[in-house]
Amino acid sequence: MERTITIQQIKDVAQEAYNLYKDNTEGKNADYIPYLANINPKLFGISICLMNGEKIQLGDYQYQFGIESVSKVLTAILILRQYGAQKVLEMIGADATGLPFNSIMAILLENDHPSTPLVNAGAISADSMVQPIGNSDAKWKAIVDNMTELCGSAPQLIDELYKSESATNFNNRSIAWLLKNYNRIYDDPDMSLDLYTRQCSMGITADQLSVCAATIANDGLNPDTKKQVFDKELAPKITSLIATVGFYQHTGDWLYTSGVPAKTGVGGGVLGVMPGIMGIAAFAPPLDEAGNSVKAQLAIKYIMNKLGMNIFNGHRISIS
Repeated sequence: MERTITIQQIKDVAQEAYNLYKDNTEGKNADYIPYLANINPKLFGISICLMNGEKIQLGDYQYQFGIESVSKVLTAILILRQYGAQKVLEMIGADATGLPFNSIMAILLENDHPSTPLVNAGAISADSMVQPIGNSDAKWKAIVDNMTELCGSAPQLIDELYKSESATNFNNRSIAWLLKNYNRIYDDPDMSLDLYTRQCSMGITADQLSVCAATIANDGLNPDTKKQVFDKELAPKITSLIATVGFYQHTGDWLYTSGVPAKTGVGGGVLGVMPGIMGIAAFAPPLDEAGNSVKAQLAIKYIMNKLGMNIFNGHRISIS
């Protein structure tokens, strides 16, 4: 079935979603990271980037917030670029854990690989793989350059968030050294953990995240800068990773109700990829019990369902 959706329809539905949920007071900010606990809970932004680079944006879409776990998607793309899809599958994996994002049990249950680069263990392993091995400064440059190419502009390290995360990342320290015990970390564990902590502390906007999502949706071609960031063959690989574990233990519920592969972070951001059509991002700090933004989820679900966009319905959609 072929369907045509107008840009005006997308604008109207996005506005409806914003108006419906901007005053929602459900959820609460992440409080285990002091910096995040103090962010204004009323902030709310939506950004949609189409394949031609046109954007539909509402609210606080230019507010810079902590990217947190959404950064896992970007670094997964980096190691896919550096190693190729098969090597990443062999060294980390592409399977869902069915457990929380910071689960140590998941490592013990699957000691042959860390399951996926989109949970903490696999993300720390991914940072250890970033080339060149053994050079922290050069690895960090590669991570930031990759983020900049995907987002079309440079994110900025939020130093206060980085210090806050570094002072409270006890569980991740355990994960890094447990990975070392199983020979599933490929560089110095402390260096790899620091790189992961830093990448999670990058400041990003919903605008930038929507461009990143659109780059994935557009087979690696950034619709904003017109640069081919990664080979188009990698686009379905990263989209499948997002679809499999983007909402951790609630990923099935998310896909069932929204129909769009999306990745969440405790900074309040959600990145969604509708292949061949658009990238969507929303941001609001208050989270549900699983660490996912309440308002961002509601807004993206509303937009996708109202427009009938769903990766599982077989529709071929064009935008006019």
